[in-house]
Amino acid sequence: MRGISKGIAALGLGMLLTAPALHAQGAEFTLGGGVGVPTGTFDDAVKTGWLGLVGVSFVPNQWPVGIQIDGQYQQYKFDGSSSLKERFLIGTANIVFKFKTSEESKVRPYLIGGPGIYNLKATGTNDIGTITSGGTTKFGLNAGAGFDFKAGSAGLFIESRFHDVFTSGANVKFIPITAGIRIGGS
Repeated sequence: MRGISKGIAALGLGMLLTAPALHAQGAEFTLGGGVGVPTGTFDDAVKTGWLGLVGVSFVPNQWPVGIQIDGQYQQYKFDGSSSLKERFLIGTANIVFKFKTSEESKVRPYLIGGPGIYNLKATGTNDIGTITSGGTTKFGLNAGAGFDFKAGSAGLFIESRFHDVFTSGANVKFIPITAGIRIGGS
């Protein structure tokens, strides 16, 4: 966990140092975190989880449509167990549609969605002993909406997306609610 904290701190510092160059090119770096809400049959097996997100997006000036590539780490505890966890490593490639607002507006709503690659792995201990599944990688889709709150070359965002991971049997479905910072853009 200490390594993850150091990595996030280094990423945040790097984002702050590169903000002027990103602003000029129209690229934005994203760093966020939040909660993951399981739905459907996945909700029957796990509790509400947590997540971290990093990404980069490009929305050209005067265009409402761009792309965002992001990575997420999510973790959910299994019901009835204090140490069994389901962990996800997620990579998504998304189309972003930012609604047109007035030039003075600091709030800009957007839609986001696209395909993703999802690596799922169960880890932890139970009454029998330590459990570590080999993990599996599946494809899925995500779609959602959010709001950017801009202040110069930095800003905050809050978004929610629905993820549907194509697994054998019932698909794994969850809704992460993420808040964070975007640095760069124009």
